[in-house]
Amino acid sequence: MDEQAFKQRTKQFALRSIRLVEALPRTLASGTIGRQFLRCATVVGANYRAACRGKSVADVVIAKLGIVEEETDEALYWLELISDSGLMPTDRVADLKKEADELTAMVVASIKTLRKRKSTSPEGV
Repeated sequence: MDEQAFKQRTKQFALRSIRLVEALPRTLASGTIGRQFLRCATVVGANYRAACRGKSVADVVIAKLGIVEEETDEALYWLELISDSGLMPTDRVADLKKEADELTAMVVASIKTLRKRKSTSPEGV
């Protein structure tokens, strides 16, 4: 997947996450969990965009992608809580959970590729 497509995919993940949080019941638990989830889900795309602007693959890009990985995985955790606590039916969050899993896997693969490229490059790409 190219950079533009991944940017669009992370943006769609954020937009879908906003809609999910807006549909949560108005309770203390859903407000707290919803805010945590929304923060993670929306920062994924922002941090990916920052990684794309990184000047040094060896340091900046890998570090920023590490943040993207962490935030995507954390978003998945909050989605699991939303589902497991009964705040939202499992089938309502299943697609977002799948998307968070896939985004995490793609970021991890990118990080591995960049680390391998860095270790085999004489300049440390």
